Amino acid sequence: MVIIILGAQGTGKGTVAGIISENTKLLQLSTGDIFRKNIKEQTPLGIEANKYIANGNLVPDDITVPMVVSYLDSEMAKNGVILDGFPRSLAQAEKLDEILEKRGKKVDLVVNLTTPRDEIIDRILTRRVCSNQQCRATYNLKMHPPIKEGICDKCGANLIQREDDSSKEAIQKRLEIYDNQTAPLVEYYRKKGILRTEEVSVRINRLGKQVAFDIIKDIENK
Repeated sequence: MVIIILGAQGTGKGTVAGIISENTKLLQLSTGDIFRKNIKEQTPLGIEANKYIANGNLVPDDITVPMVVSYLDSEMAKNGVILDGFPRSLAQAEKLDEILEKRGKKVDLVVNLTTPRDEIIDRILTRRVCSNQQCRATYNLKMHPPIKEGICDKCGANLIQREDDSSKEAIQKRLEIYDNQTAPLVEYYRKKGILRTEEVSVRINRLGKQVAFDIIKDIENK
């Protein structure tokens, strides 16, 4: 099974993908996490990707697509995959369809997460992530704080704020890129009949955890 999680930064893609992954054994593949890990370790991939990420731009397809394919073909993805952060453009979506078709697969479900912009900006500014790359747990200082301040509940590692989460201006630039390059994917997948839109918002008291378990329930009933 192949699931795509769409949504602007701060809508809870990682949270929803992580809960679904834990309960279905599908591989959660976050391109953002992979890039950040490689940047931290100063690998050739990380050095190249950072040239674009540092300026708030998307990493080019000739870097991103081969990386995703390598994971799709790995033993870790034998039960299926949840793509978090890919595709991010129509060109990537079309390429993904080609790649999956060659393997006798297809995208089964696309979950489009929406959140009011003021909530998104506040969430990102108050977001903290586990510094342990094997854990990657995400917290929010207001909505989902850790039990012990600055410490991950799951593994005990320190929590950090991503560099690109600390500036309101940088966040707004990322949202503009999303509007221009990624939002058109909503219509692309709607036409295919596989799109499911869910609002994740405090104003309607519906957060990522509830959305994730509703999706899991539907998957199990199919």
